[in-house]
Amino acid sequence: MQFDPFIKALFDQLPQLANLQVWQLTPRQARAEFKKLCTLANQNAAPIGKVENVEATGTENPIPIRVYTPVAAGSSALPALAYFHGGGFVLGDLDCYDPLCRTLANESGCRVLSVDYRLAPEHPFPAAVEDCFAALKWIEANSSVLGIDPNRIGVAGDSAGGNLAAVVAQLAKSKGGPHLAFQLLIYPMTSLHQDAPSAFGFGGNVLTQPAVSWFYKQYVSDDVEPGDPRLSPLQATDFSGLPPAYVVTAGFDPLRDEGAAYAAKLKAAGVKVRHIDYPTMIHGFFSMQDLIPMASEAVAAAGQAARDALA
Repeated sequence: MQFDPFIKALFDQLPQLANLQVWQLTPRQARAEFKKLCTLANQNAAPIGKVENVEATGTENPIPIRVYTPVAAGSSALPALAYFHGGGFVLGDLDCYDPLCRTLANESGCRVLSVDYRLAPEHPFPAAVEDCFAALKWIEANSSVLGIDPNRIGVAGDSAGGNLAAVVAQLAKSKGGPHLAFQLLIYPMTSLHQDAPSAFGFGGNVLTQPAVSWFYKQYVSDDVEPGDPRLSPLQATDFSGLPPAYVVTAGFDPLRDEGAAYAAKLKAAGVKVRHIDYPTMIHGFFSMQDLIPMASEAVAAAGQAARDALA
């Protein structure tokens, strides 16, 4: 299998996209470079019904949240997706994921609430988990103010954000709430143990094994048990009763196998799950809609899956 032709052309024109060696940078430098790439990959933000910046209060730390209302939204309460962005727990912010959240809101018909959780290494594990779960509880508690149907809330995220979405879904089940009706996991990190074949299979990609190791080193201190399911949701002992899931993987992605393994565990536990693999795609392709036609198709399909699950 070969890269999608658009990806090959993209790498030929922008070799820095496939050569961001974060492990040679400080977190601050890596964030700046990632921001440049986000700007480069997303020149055209889709029209949206409304964008509003709010803050989850009453939590240990106030958590910024950006609320996206889709085009042509009516006055009735809408389903919602709490979105947790990628970036290896170290990079990314609300602006980097603004274009993706806009499109996802329009395609899903949901209010998308993008959560600006604290980043490592300044705020290591479990700070991101705590922020995302606190934000989810705040969203449910304030559903009437936000114009959200509390019975139709889902979680979503890509990469590290996919990890956080999976972890939050497990926490919500174990703690008896908030009630979740759906989880959208986009090439999720699911295990600290980087021992699957795909973890070592790809060079010349936007994500490489050295990068994955660097991200985890920033996020996790040496005294943390790597099998903690709040860190490695694949290591959880009980997958039954979790919300229906739509899991996306990419063929040229070090995280492909662990995402597929997570989908398989959900299915084995009786959870309704759809696992969609894009064999010619790379890690991060959902955020490249301006550059890769299949990215737009994939986001639209994920949005439709959310629309169907939360109808």
